[in-house]
Amino acid sequence: MTHELPAAFEAASLVAVVAILLLDLALVRRRPHVPSVRESVVWVLVYVGLALVFAGLVALVGGPAPAEEFVAGWLTEYSLSVDNLFVFLLIMSSFAVPREQQQRVLVVGIIVALVLRGAFILAGAALIERYTWVFYLFGAFLVWTAVRLLREGAGSGDEPYEENRLVRGLRRVLPMSPTYDGGRVRTVHEGRRVFTPLVVVFVAIGTTDVLFAFDSIPAIFGLTHDPFIVFTTNVFALMGLRQLYFLLGGLLDRLVYLPYGLAAILAFIGVKLVLEALATNSLGFVNGGEPVPWAPEVPTWVSLTVIAGALAVATVASLVRARRDLAAARRLPPPEPEQRPDGPAAS
Repeated sequence: MTHELPAAFEAASLVAVVAILLLDLALVRRRPHVPSVRESVVWVLVYVGLALVFAGLVALVGGPAPAEEFVAGWLTEYSLSVDNLFVFLLIMSSFAVPREQQQRVLVVGIIVALVLRGAFILAGAALIERYTWVFYLFGAFLVWTAVRLLREGAGSGDEPYEENRLVRGLRRVLPMSPTYDGGRVRTVHEGRRVFTPLVVVFVAIGTTDVLFAFDSIPAIFGLTHDPFIVFTTNVFALMGLRQLYFLLGGLLDRLVYLPYGLAAILAFIGVKLVLEALATNSLGFVNGGEPVPWAPEVPTWVSLTVIAGALAVATVASLVRARRDLAAARRLPPPEPEQRPDGPAAS
């Protein structure tokens, strides 16, 4: 599942992606505002369209196999990134980030996350190339994560946000103003130059997203071993995350079955990784160090079907549940007004 795409195509793609990210940051910095639902929908469709166009270019240059892997990986990363939005909402409210500055925070945080994820991907690719048995670990970890998601269920997004060590360290080390100063990272407070809380929020968003990469990076390596495809799926998934944040901000609590859909996807990819590890086995205590002949190979189109199906079922079931809950709430009688006792209260 590693493909030899032309080096010129890979280089041009990376340059184009960096240019899009920088343009996005420039637009947000020039006009900070709270996007409307219509604007968010348009931009989400633009980034989805860019991902599909890129998949078409990959198909033209490298054939259908890498294009299918990209689409399956992009869908997986995008769906896992939606789960990140629960935590992003908690971080924004915890730090009381002004609404008009939240776009900029998300863009900078996403860029930080992409840089850190790039290091993760390079490390993962090196491990896979040298030690194929690492698929056993990746697969077991994804299955364990799926079980954890099933146990947490719809309450997985209700836990309060806790600052990680890096964020707490920044608070102690950096001189910081008590309030925001528009979109500035540095300001003057009591006669000296200090940082604003924005710098801490940038780090909180970026590093928290990397924690989610512990799930998503092994998952994408279960669909393709090509580091270029792995990285571009992460880029296209994260690029549309800012607009999706504002589009789904008020709807995330309605996607009650999304954790179950993500659990199904992670469990499927985890089993797929274990089967692939068995097919290329080199561990001495498994089948005498020889590959297991009965381990089936799962085609990419099957992975794509399972991923799309799990997301569709989880989304439709969530919307049906939300509609039923709303109808039930409307049928409830209004609360009766409190009856205050006549005369002086008993002591």
